[in-house]
Amino acid sequence: MRRTTIAALSLAALTSVAATAPARAEMSLSFYGGPQTAPHSRVKGDDGDGTEFNFLSEWEGKSFEAPPHYGVRGVWWRDENLGFGVDFNHVKVYASDDTREDNGFENLELTDGLNILTANVFYRWPGQFAGGALTPYVSGGLGIAVPHVDVEINDSETFGYQVTGPAVAWIAGVSYDLNDRWAVFGEYKGTFSSNEADLDNGGELKTDIVTNALNVGLTLKF
Repeated sequence: MRRTTIAALSLAALTSVAATAPARAEMSLSFYGGPQTAPHSRVKGDDGDGTEFNFLSEWEGKSFEAPPHYGVRGVWWRDENLGFGVDFNHVKVYASDDTREDNGFENLELTDGLNILTANVFYRWPGQFAGGALTPYVSGGLGIAVPHVDVEINDSETFGYQVTGPAVAWIAGVSYDLNDRWAVFGEYKGTFSSNEADLDNGGELKTDIVTNALNVGLTLKF
């Protein structure tokens, strides 16, 4: 699966939400990015030729290196407090040099996206601060991880997109209205994904990954 296909699926999901919304409902489309990290996690599996591995990986986010960390979401606000939406988040993780060298990997990364696609519920408290311009909000979502798996160990080289398992996202932030159509926002966003990837030699790689991000973004309301 290509990255353009994932983006197209995300936009199709956003369009579907918009198409089913009543005319009086508020819709919003947001774009965001910022620094993203991931704590250590255990990596298990085998290379397909009889070599098994089980170790704790140190992950690096490298948020602003190409391809950068970013996200896009669409929300249908049923009323002034409750909304439903779709969120696509291009997070990524690289195993550190020490992790790779100590465990026999040439490459170990999910870096053309540890792509997280979730359906979310949003709740906000409009009109609370700064004369009504500041709006705190929270969100939670369930979905899937579709990472670009880049793993090279011994004679096994894996390079491509896979659906690797379920994912969860959680968000807390605050939005500031610039006018009736535009707003800026800052938020904390976390994700959890349980990943089981197939390696080209018939092996597999399993790891659960948590990411933490501080995002800033821009929202268009219509």
